[in-house]
Formats: sequence, C-alpha cells, structure tokens
Amino acid sequence: MNKTSLAGAADRFGAVLNQIEASAGGGCLSRDAAVNATLDLLTRVRDSQGSVLIIGNGGSAAVAAHIQNDLVNKSGVRTQVLHEPSLMTCMSNDYGYDAAFARLVNCYARAGDLLIAISSSGRSNNILAAVAAARSAACAVVTLSGFTRDNPLSLLGDVNFWSPSDDYGEVELSHAFLLHYIADCLAERP
Repeated sequence: MNKTSLAGAADRFGAVLNQIEASAGGGCLSRDAAVNATLDLLTRVRDSQGSVLIIGNGGSAAVAAHIQNDLVNKSGVRTQVLHEPSLMTCMSNDYGYDAAFARLVNCYARAGDLLIAISSSGRSNNILAAVAAARSAACAVVTLSGFTRDNPLSLLGDVNFWSPSDDYGEVELSHAFLLHYIADCLAERP
C-alpha cells in the first residue's frame, strides 16, 4: 500500500475494487453476475421469511455487524451476526474458538437460509468450520476473502468474492463496499 499520501492510498484501493474476482461452482463469474447471483439468494431468503447469518473475526466482524444493519433496515431481511460477545465467549470456552461459529450455525441455521462468511485471509478455521456446518444444514453460502487467490474459503461458496490485496484494511473495506452495494441493490428489488 502506498502510505505516503492519501491520494496514493485511494488509488491503490480503487485498483483493489476494480480487480475483485468472483466465482461460483469452481468457475469464474463476472462481478456483476456474482452480485446478481447473491441478490437472487438474498431475495429468495427474504421472500421465504428465512434468515441470513453473517460471520467474521475482528474487522470482518465489524463489517458483518454493519451489513446486518443495512439488510434489516433497508430490506427487512431477517439477519443475524453470530458474534454476540457473551454467547461467542461461551461457545469458545466450552467448545474451542475453532468450533464456536459452527456450533452457532448448527443452532440457528435452517434449510434455505444463507450464510455470509467474511475472512480477510480466507483461512480462519472457525469460519471454514461454520461453512461446513451451513452446508450440512442445507444453507446457501456467500464468501468474501482476500490475500491469496487460492485460500480455502474462496472455493466454498455458492458465490465467492476475492479481493486482490494482502492488506487487512483494503480487504475489509472492499468487503464493506461490496456488501453495501449489494444491500443497496436488494433494497431496490421488489
């Protein structure tokens, strides 16, 4: 990242946004096709009165919480983040941090729901375990990751978004930007 000027940082971030890659089923998708596929999943969940579950660690958890606000407020989608502090520390204490999200997905997810899994590295064991739990519950999955293109998470979703950066700030902001855009588009769908 060019940290010598704000303009340099903005240019670098713009390049990351313009180079986000998307995939589904092992094949590449255009970004617009991936956004539309994600919107189709969200619309189906909204129309069936299902739930969207969102997970992330650290800064990605903050992105998850913010997008929960937008999905609930703008589109009336039943949405829940799974990192409420007392519940997350309970699950982590009793079952280990790597299993905490999976335990919560097992409790909350129902067939037809959607899990949005956010991980900058795409290698967080607790996120990967939660995706496996969502699959076992017959949930759709959308992933957002960064760092290396071949990270494990980037291969696990019905729709996958990968941000080409190894800078946490750029990856987290690109995920926030993308999810904001998707939430705004969903709000315009009947």
